[in-house]
Amino acid sequence: MSSPISITYQVPGATEVTRFEKIHNVCFENSLIASKMVAKEIADTIQSNPQKCVLGLATGSSPIQVYEELIRLHRNEGLSFKNVVSFNLDEYIGLPPNHPNSYNYFMNFHLFKHIDIQQKNIFIPSGKLSNTLEKDCLAYEKEIKDHGGIDFQLLGIGRTGHIGFNEPGSHVNSQTRLIHLDPITLEDAANDFNGLNHVPKKAITMGIQTILNARRIILLGWGDKKASIIAQTIEDSISDKYPASYLQKHQNCTIIMDEEASKELTKYRTPWLVQQCAWDNLLKKKAIIWLSEQVNKPILQLTTRDYNENGLSDLGNTKESVYDLNIWMFNQLQSTITGWPGGKPTDDLKKRPERAQPAEKKCLIFSPHPDDDVISMGGTLSRLIDQKHDVHVAYQTSGNIAVSDDEAIKFIEVAQKAICKSPELKKQLTYFKNNIFSEKTNPVEKKRIREIKGAIRRSECYAAARFLNLTDDQLHFLDLPFYETGEIMKNKPTEVDIKITMDLIMSIKPHQIFAAGDLADPHGTHKTCLDILLMALKNLKDEPFMENCWLWLYRGAWQEWPIEEIEMAIPLSPDQVIQKRNAILFHQSQKDKVMFQGEDKREFWVRAEQRNQKTAEKYNLLGLAEYKAIEAFKRHPI
Repeated sequence: MSSPISITYQVPGATEVTRFEKIHNVCFENSLIASKMVAKEIADTIQSNPQKCVLGLATGSSPIQVYEELIRLHRNEGLSFKNVVSFNLDEYIGLPPNHPNSYNYFMNFHLFKHIDIQQKNIFIPSGKLSNTLEKDCLAYEKEIKDHGGIDFQLLGIGRTGHIGFNEPGSHVNSQTRLIHLDPITLEDAANDFNGLNHVPKKAITMGIQTILNARRIILLGWGDKKASIIAQTIEDSISDKYPASYLQKHQNCTIIMDEEASKELTKYRTPWLVQQCAWDNLLKKKAIIWLSEQVNKPILQLTTRDYNENGLSDLGNTKESVYDLNIWMFNQLQSTITGWPGGKPTDDLKKRPERAQPAEKKCLIFSPHPDDDVISMGGTLSRLIDQKHDVHVAYQTSGNIAVSDDEAIKFIEVAQKAICKSPELKKQLTYFKNNIFSEKTNPVEKKRIREIKGAIRRSECYAAARFLNLTDDQLHFLDLPFYETGEIMKNKPTEVDIKITMDLIMSIKPHQIFAAGDLADPHGTHKTCLDILLMALKNLKDEPFMENCWLWLYRGAWQEWPIEEIEMAIPLSPDQVIQKRNAILFHQSQKDKVMFQGEDKREFWVRAEQRNQKTAEKYNLLGLAEYKAIEAFKRHPI
């Protein structure tokens, strides 16, 4: 048998090296484009090793699009996996292979059952805890060696910097073994297991040395929440505190990112510290704001020395003087601030973010979950209503899985004891109450329980909207089908989701659309909802009303726009901050015990308030007026 061929793949950016980076890395516009490129490399590796190709495979959300593209290549372009031997990185201890959260189940669901890989060539660590576990780990290592080692290893990365389940403290010489999961890893998995108490505390993982022995390694990193750990992995020194940093030792490793995941790298965060820049307006804004924060001075107090001593002499030496640059930057920020999110009817100055006419606009706010409208833009929503615009709110999903069973029981008991008069209906409600926690509940009953939970969230929307003086007929509950799985994992959006969205837009013909651009949502619902909206708008682009329709993106409970990207900043007075807080608090099912809040443990109203206040503080420190809070928006081209 000929020896396996290892490909050193010429990916885009292969010659792009900076003094800050210790691992080759490439940034793509989005994860879909990147995943297709990675799948192409895997396909080439398989075809270049016709007798046997050994793949190391990863689980989690990061590789799913890679697996989807491999399935497409198999179905449509004849890519065969008959010569492939696969070794998975890890598995939870205590989960049988058919458990929905086991990695065995994951791999079959997302890849193996769709391709022609031979069952005998699939190796996944056993999740069974037994007296032979140590021997099983040694046997796993031997299988890898007996098959000639791993040709291509695919990795994801956790917030702790783990690769596989090699948590902080893992040794560079470690091999396949039992490991106790880090508390942060357990937190991140809690949503998938419907609570922290249900997450397995132990796992089997390939070791660092096993991974580094692979001939080729690609690590995937998508999204804002991976940006910090990826920057540490690429730019910091090797440390067992960040196990992914051991990849710096590998001679054929690439980290593949989307734009969100790459933003903390020096070459993207502060490119002027890396090389000469082509100074467009956005980069100028970014640099001057960074400089102001770096030297702790308002923009109008920055000097030539400040520019020179902080790596911005190139910008300071442009045809504009430093004084002119400062004035320009100050005016740019000043012009984003407005108390008229729908435009000021008596003032059509071009420096204002929104048009003055029509004076009374039709405004359509898309809210991915039933509380994102008030969490993300409650103050702006109130302004639009008060300023007599025709405001509509579209709740894109039911949000039913975010209502706890305990919360649902409270409402069932109210219906039982205070409202329901029918004995038959009382009996049915009693059944739901007694079986809500049961794993034996059948799919029809589970769907009915989700409908109850959806009704709870819908009632909270009505209450919050009435508080802000919106009438019931101005609320639209789309209940997009992609969301209605009853699980964290959602379906892919279909034409049905897009048509529901298009029909609503056509019925209102808005001048303004506000939508969530907060892609740090840890479960992807915001991104899916935005994708559906953008596809709907693309289909409607030839409609006459679309010529006068503007799309503004807000960010929600997870993050805020960088100051340099903000195009409309709506200041809130202390009274308006309290009004927004009270509107959020109408969503009582999400208070105190939020089920899917991600790594930030603050309640949503606290997050929103502190984020808005922080934005106002940043404006103030840059030399602008001091406000209590600011909601921020970015215009998106249609």
